[in-house]
Amino acid sequence: MIVDDKLRTPGAVRDAERWTAHNYHPLPVVISSAEGAWLTDVDGRRYLDCLAGYSALNFGHRHPQLIAAAHAQLDRLTLTSRAFIHDQFADFCRELAELCGKDLVLPMNTGAEAVETGIKVARKWGYQVKGVPAGQANIVVAEGNFHGRTTTIVSFSTDEDARADFGPYTPGFTVVPYGDLDALTAAINENTVAVLLEPIQGEQGVVVPPEGYLPGVRQVCTERNVLFIADEIQSGLGRTGATFACDHEGVVPDMYLLGKALGGGIVPVSAVAANADVLGVLKPGQHGSTFGGNPLACAVAIEVVRLLSTGEFQRRSAQLGERLRAGLEGLVGKGLVGVRVRGLWAGLDIDPALMTGREACERLAARGVLAKDTHGSTIRLAPPLVITEEEIDLAVTQLAEVLAG
Repeated sequence: MIVDDKLRTPGAVRDAERWTAHNYHPLPVVISSAEGAWLTDVDGRRYLDCLAGYSALNFGHRHPQLIAAAHAQLDRLTLTSRAFIHDQFADFCRELAELCGKDLVLPMNTGAEAVETGIKVARKWGYQVKGVPAGQANIVVAEGNFHGRTTTIVSFSTDEDARADFGPYTPGFTVVPYGDLDALTAAINENTVAVLLEPIQGEQGVVVPPEGYLPGVRQVCTERNVLFIADEIQSGLGRTGATFACDHEGVVPDMYLLGKALGGGIVPVSAVAANADVLGVLKPGQHGSTFGGNPLACAVAIEVVRLLSTGEFQRRSAQLGERLRAGLEGLVGKGLVGVRVRGLWAGLDIDPALMTGREACERLAARGVLAKDTHGSTIRLAPPLVITEEEIDLAVTQLAEVLAG
């Protein structure tokens, strides 16, 4: 038995608070190891991971196939820069392009870098292909968006915590209500080069747009000669029960922005996938990254793409997501006032009279389940796709206990 005065967690939390800029408010849990859907803290307590690194861990912690690829690559080559070509690069780009049904891939590192790349490519396409006057390109985005934390991206955020005091802001963006096709259509003008959307808004609380919205966006973009850019950084790569969230409505965007799960929870990997008439506007020296597409990243990401190519994880997400939905919908009226589920991704609105989302996550952590709150009384669940039926039932049971007080 662990004696309380020997617990390592309180000291580790204090040290983190002392030496770290407070740009996050983490739960007081200090993880030391993990496997599959389970985490273990420095005091030996186990937790069911129902966040999966904001979908960066879709295949669970330390998936054997991904770890083996990383180990093998570590013994050979880790970095060359893009000044040279390495032996993992072409395979990664080809296999990811084939998964996306696109001609070309541009590898980067973080999700925000993928978004920035998409913005730059769309603007350059607008000037060189569409004929927009220099410096006049605009991009239509949605309220409640979360595309990253760079100064350009927070310029079109509607979250004041993300945006306030980081100005002056980058111009060139028009914000419209999410899910409102009429407003989006009205915002497009002759200088619009792209519509940039999350097919499902994750940070906002797993908000699924109305049926027909994404096909409508696709249609208006085609009609008005505007690029449809789908930010699938959280929603893509199996999370929603399909390879991409856009697949649920048969929509193919002009550009996919990918990240998080692409690195298998081992290394940061992101990418932009599009056809040659879009990504082909970039010429040498116009955009790049020292670490983007590095050998270690490519070796891991190749295996991620191969895991997805079988369809197994997409099917697991769809099937287990229905079990998760059934369990959560049974709690509506018993502490939950709203539930949104697509695959193994859920947004839960807790009755604010009961507790905040933060309080709910703290109480879940005390019961061995880790989740993340957002926007007051909403929490998100995004367990690894390797989770089992029994583990889903465990998470729902513990949530029911928390809601019951």
